[in-house]
Amino acid sequence: MLNVKKYRANPVVSFPERTWPDKEIQHAPVWCSVDLRDGNQALIEPMSVEEKMEMFDLIVKLGFKEIEIGFPAASQIEFDFLRKLVEENKIPSDVKVQVLSQCRKELIDRTYEAIQGIPNVVFHIYNSTSTLQRDVVFHKDREEIIEIARQGTRWVKEGLHKYDGKLQLEYSPESFSGTEVDFSVEICNAVYDEWGAATPEPVIFNLPNTVEMNTPNVYADQIEYCCKHLKDREKLVISVHPHNDRGCGVACTELALLAGADRVEGTLLGNGERTGNVDILTVAYNMFSQGIDPQLDIENINEIIEVYERCCKMSIDMRHPYAGQLVFTAFSGSHQDAINKGVAAMKERGSEIWQVPYLPIDPSDIGRKYEPVVRINSQSGKGGVAFVMDTVYGYRLPKKMQREFADVVQYISEQEGGEVKPEKIMSAFKKEYIGLKEPFELIFVDIDDNTQDDDTQVAVDFKYNGETFHSEAEGNGPIDAVKTAIRQCVPQVDFTVEDYSEHSLGKGAHAKAAAYIEMEDARNGNRTFGVGLSSNITRASIRGMFSALNRLAKKARDYV
Repeated sequence: MLNVKKYRANPVVSFPERTWPDKEIQHAPVWCSVDLRDGNQALIEPMSVEEKMEMFDLIVKLGFKEIEIGFPAASQIEFDFLRKLVEENKIPSDVKVQVLSQCRKELIDRTYEAIQGIPNVVFHIYNSTSTLQRDVVFHKDREEIIEIARQGTRWVKEGLHKYDGKLQLEYSPESFSGTEVDFSVEICNAVYDEWGAATPEPVIFNLPNTVEMNTPNVYADQIEYCCKHLKDREKLVISVHPHNDRGCGVACTELALLAGADRVEGTLLGNGERTGNVDILTVAYNMFSQGIDPQLDIENINEIIEVYERCCKMSIDMRHPYAGQLVFTAFSGSHQDAINKGVAAMKERGSEIWQVPYLPIDPSDIGRKYEPVVRINSQSGKGGVAFVMDTVYGYRLPKKMQREFADVVQYISEQEGGEVKPEKIMSAFKKEYIGLKEPFELIFVDIDDNTQDDDTQVAVDFKYNGETFHSEAEGNGPIDAVKTAIRQCVPQVDFTVEDYSEHSLGKGAHAKAAAYIEMEDARNGNRTFGVGLSSNITRASIRGMFSALNRLAKKARDYV
């Protein structure tokens, strides 16, 4: 039995004046990628310099303007990587490189050595402030912790003469979420006073959810409290750096933005310590789904995944939001039917607004294909099969035919087990409808509808049970005329046409037409569909008749 007495609830913030619940996200924040620092240090096998270079190039390509590239004073590899970026002129002029250092003089001095030649730098310092770490790690009181932050700020300020680019100070009260909010404000204000007007760039106060300790609303309260109590709020940049220990990193980020945060630090696809950093892509795609421009070039999720998995040596879970292999996939019959109807409704209405059940965004907008949106197994239904036939192969099956063909596919799934791939579905479609030649096989048809009256004359050559027949007849249209011609030779065949539809397969002068004909056997009441293909719609209709005749014969078994 779980020993719940071993734990106690983390404190919440008493903040009745909160306003964030009534707000909406209206624009993208400043994004800062920490893949090369926070993300890299959490890998089982950290990236090589070459892999870091490739990841840096990807992050730049995606449109990030602030990139934390490492802890250059921590190791020679980190230092060398930063210098390689400088020496190979890899840093665009509009990108700020962020470097991290503890509040220790030798580390700050070493960091200044690393950033020489970079035009725009965010110098990020931090020290832990939480009640727990003050007690069990540092054994220091509030004033002693504040002095660490003040001293670190002084050292950065004193080192400005060593650097001739634009420098922006960032300070993080690490373990902010476990720190009393009044103390967070106090230590940030102390840093702000110490820094003064050392540089014209606004100070960034990064308020990290270093260890996610409570529900997202508590983090939002902490952020809004600080926004309302920090000195000169309008001159500051409030940044958040959420982790995902409780699985709420995205929610914490979104609520923090409602609470007043200007900037988000995170990683692509959520890599980071323990359960990871906030997944910036998920937050950005969430904004996109609400009609907000995320200000990132993230139209090709597959390219991002490919580079990420190769450089980080980690795989993306099948259910990972937006990026997972199965996140736009429906197996449930009712879900598939709703998706199929939603896509059809959009086409019929010519709507430019995406509204499809179970698909919050159009998968193609982020480089995903339609093939895996609906995947067929024994749990699937007519809507799913119809969706595959339409989106993958262009066949818009009539509504009544969808159930008929779905039964065929379901039988295959039950017999073979598991998923039925689109290729298998198409193969079954051809076998069941297009390729039937027994007992009827159309050889030749000539149609003359240029008579003076409304009748159509046809001449038909066909086989029935291997015997060849030639027949000529007339009727009130090609289908009626061909029916008469067949019955003249095979009088026991008696059927009625119950439904007919057709459409073009593809575009252009050479596009084929698909014709769907539902017929009823007058002798036993059986009904089925036939399908015909041709570049000529009339011939497609006749072929559809022969397809349906063969399917009726297959059902009756007494014509053969």
